[in-house]
Amino acid sequence: MAASLYPALHAALAESDPYAKARMAQALWADWQGGRLDHDGPHQAPPATVGRPARPELVAPLDVPRRRLGTVAGRAALIHAIAHIEFNAINLALDAACRFPGLPRAYYQDWLQVAAEEAGHFGLLADHLATLGHRYGDFLAHNGLWTMAEKTAGDMLTRMALVPRLLEARGLDVTPGMQARLQAAGDPRAVAILDIIFRDEVGHVAIGNRWFRWACAQRGLDPIATFRQYLEDFDISRSIGELNVEARLQAGFEMAELNALLDYAGRSTTA
Repeated sequence: MAASLYPALHAALAESDPYAKARMAQALWADWQGGRLDHDGPHQAPPATVGRPARPELVAPLDVPRRRLGTVAGRAALIHAIAHIEFNAINLALDAACRFPGLPRAYYQDWLQVAAEEAGHFGLLADHLATLGHRYGDFLAHNGLWTMAEKTAGDMLTRMALVPRLLEARGLDVTPGMQARLQAAGDPRAVAILDIIFRDEVGHVAIGNRWFRWACAQRGLDPIATFRQYLEDFDISRSIGELNVEARLQAGFEMAELNALLDYAGRSTTA
């Protein structure tokens, strides 16, 4: 008989050691695939405070120093920043599975897979960081991703709208530019790791799109109008950079959605 998923999710979220958390996320996915866990049974809410290590020190986003890639330390700082994003992404995926009960089984399966893949990304980056003479926690970081998780904790539709479809989708836009900078700085290993992350993140954003649209359909809401309203309601910055239209379409966005995002930013539409 399969055990309840929620205590295992709660334990992984509460774990403060990032390497242990990554291992737990991957073990959860293996246990789910092996039929040893199921989402039936009493719900257990996520811990009040998500587990994270004492380091890195978290500061305001503008207080994180700019990363100049002409030095090993500069490259290490950039790899650390990406590793921090992936660490937060593990917690985000685990929280999405733990926080919202009563959804279709496929919802939990999707987010457990995402958590395991984010854990794999974190491990690749942590290993590469070690080759540069550093480890996770050595540089300052900010908590922007998790702050949005806290703001959207009350509703699954809001979470899907503003975390995978807004913040995580931004990674699709900026990753090719980061890869070009790292290639120019002579770090092909980092470029190869970002290839893996980019491939998986297309799938992760697609999962967010799928469940956002599912929730809109359940509530009789228009997805484009609803997303546009969330941008207003949560006072999302209108400084939206260039969109990777091809990757976003591959991840399940529709052109009308991208045009709504550009319209919100006060820019001309794509087509």
